[in-house]
Amino acid sequence: MAKPTDLILGEYPRQLDERFRVSIPQELVQSLSEDDGNCTLAKERPGCLSLWNTRRSQDELDAGMDLVRGKIRAGRLESRIAEVQLLGRLLSTRQRAVKIAGRGRLLIPEGFREFLAVEQGGEVLIVGAAVCVEIWRPDAWVAYLEKRMPKFRRLFDSLTN
Repeated sequence: MAKPTDLILGEYPRQLDERFRVSIPQELVQSLSEDDGNCTLAKERPGCLSLWNTRRSQDELDAGMDLVRGKIRAGRLESRIAEVQLLGRLLSTRQRAVKIAGRGRLLIPEGFREFLAVEQGGEVLIVGAAVCVEIWRPDAWVAYLEKRMPKFRRLFDSLTN
């Protein structure tokens, strides 16, 4: 596995096969998974799924949920029960443990397929997003880039200064 400071970068066109599997480039797989191929797949935004190193994503989720539990115990979220319920619903469906099989193949689980909205045989883009790998429906990717690419220089400058 790559070091946590290594950035995961690249853009790779791929196709879903008849079983809703997609081949993740080996260099990206090595950046994500432990030796057993286990990762966490998450619904990121419509038309986009993200793949995370399981330990890294679980540590981040556990830390956040510990804070929420502490606030619930302290009575600090009593007026925000609807938001706590929303968080629970989203957590219940947002992510799932997955395994990257031989040759970097990942089966997109049911429920995640609908969120990605790509049919069998459809095109996807595998994109390195620095800290995770994303699987994009091509039209969603283009729309995302059109909106954000003009801000690239400002973002780059703010992160490097």
